[in-house]
Amino acid sequence: MSPSQLAPGVEVVAVPGRGLAVRTADGEFLGVRTGDTDTGTLLARLAGTATGTTDAELDRLVRAFADAGYLTEEPDTGAWPAERRDVRLVGDAELTEPLAAHLRTAGAEPRPVSPGEALDGTPAAVVWCLNGPVPDGLWDTADRLPERGTAWLRCHREGWQAYVEPLAATPGDVTSAHVRARRLAATPAHRELDAYWSGPRTSGAPFRLTPPAAGTIAALLADDLTRWATGTPDAAGLPARRRLRTVDLRTLTVTAHPVLPVPAVAPMPKRAA
Repeated sequence: MSPSQLAPGVEVVAVPGRGLAVRTADGEFLGVRTGDTDTGTLLARLAGTATGTTDAELDRLVRAFADAGYLTEEPDTGAWPAERRDVRLVGDAELTEPLAAHLRTAGAEPRPVSPGEALDGTPAAVVWCLNGPVPDGLWDTADRLPERGTAWLRCHREGWQAYVEPLAATPGDVTSAHVRARRLAATPAHRELDAYWSGPRTSGAPFRLTPPAAGTIAALLADDLTRWATGTPDAAGLPARRRLRTVDLRTLTVTAHPVLPVPAVAPMPKRAA
């Protein structure tokens, strides 16, 4: 089916004395030269509500919108497939509860479980949220979930930084072990970071994760999982399966970093006798 109506985030506005303008998904305004075409008919066509006859000039304008990427297919319900509704949530309630609310609204059936229950059977997805660093080895078994056909998504906090790791849905996707290896390789303070992960750590006043911060992390996780479940493409930038996001919990600034799987280390060649 050819695109027939404005894509989400794209809007057309009538500017007094200047005709029509497009507001793109990136917030840029572009003028539209409609010629002799009736603007009301064009707007109805772009809104997907046109019922009358068409003409060559109107078709040309609509094709220009399509060629520029401003139209979408119709209709796209984005319904959550029944076979992917079993989503199991593990970890700290201040993160899993707002995440569950987002997922229920999207059509999933999330439920909090223990780590053992999360790894039992074949759920559609497992999301593990920690309001603190990840202890050594905690996620080693869960890293194998994609090999069993279960999507695997996770987040954790280190001080004022939260990390939303890439969604892993198939063998070969980025796991938590890959993220740790890449982060160690990317910093000159790799010994300090490794010691921080291993503990023990001395802390002062207790850390409080605010509702806005927890909501931001939950929304990022829910968006990644919903796009995977419904087959919706990533909106822009890095794909979810190759993207590590850092959330500054003081300003709620989100930064995306590319991350790739770490190839298995090849065995050392045997020496000739």
